[in-house]
Amino acid sequence: MNEETKTVQDSITHPGAKIAIQGVRGSNHHLAATQWAGPEASVVECETFDSLIAKLVGGEVDFGIMAVENSTAGSILPNYALIDTNDLHVCGEHYLNISHNLLAMEGQDISEIKEVHSHYMALLQCKAFFSQHPHIKLVEASDTALAAKEIAEGKLKGIAALAPELAAFLYGLDVLVPDVQSISKNATRFVMVSKTKVQEPGVAINKASLKFELDHKRGSLATALNVMSDCNLSLTKIQSLPIIETPWRYSFFVDVVFESLADFEKATAMLGIMAKHFKVLGTYNDKKINL
Repeated sequence: MNEETKTVQDSITHPGAKIAIQGVRGSNHHLAATQWAGPEASVVECETFDSLIAKLVGGEVDFGIMAVENSTAGSILPNYALIDTNDLHVCGEHYLNISHNLLAMEGQDISEIKEVHSHYMALLQCKAFFSQHPHIKLVEASDTALAAKEIAEGKLKGIAALAPELAAFLYGLDVLVPDVQSISKNATRFVMVSKTKVQEPGVAINKASLKFELDHKRGSLATALNVMSDCNLSLTKIQSLPIIETPWRYSFFVDVVFESLADFEKATAMLGIMAKHFKVLGTYNDKKINL
């Protein structure tokens, strides 16, 4: 292992290791970070993903954790671009079952709630519940847990938040109604990113995230996919993203799983020749989805 490669184990167990999250404590990013790294993880709150990246690139934190896909809402495209343009390394992934809970100051009933504040995606994922309570006004906030924190700090009555149950515990709120999401099997995929290449010790590498561009001609994508298939790589995700500088051209972000590292290396060697700006964003272990 070269000097530029760190291990997850060395970094996470080091007392000074820090993980940047988007949002505040009690958010889903906070939950994902502690489930991945352990409850003793040192979490650094960031208002936006851009500020998260700035802290990571600037060396203020060791890792960042970013949501990239939701099972009901789809991909979070800007985060793919942030990972690519800042030359970050994907060092792991984590799937989190999403639970939206109605939180408020203690002693209140849902009939007393006039407004619910939360991230727009959380509000969207609970539309069926709020259709049964038309008296409640839905107000967009920048973060689920931040909405809960502001209610607690301001001792706001008549206002509730949609947030993880952890936020209720951290900020001293009551759970008026648990699990109000419209779809019970609702999960978000997070990726862990680092400034330098990271290898988790003692864990077999069987998944990779790739990025490349192709010539704008018939069959170019099919040819690339055939290379992966011929080399025994299984495609688990493909996402296109417009190249802003070149209208109507696209970058492709692909996740693949494999059993043989030799097969993966053969495929990447071929793709590196046939594709433009080919990049291995990261290699890591495939986390099984448990919904």
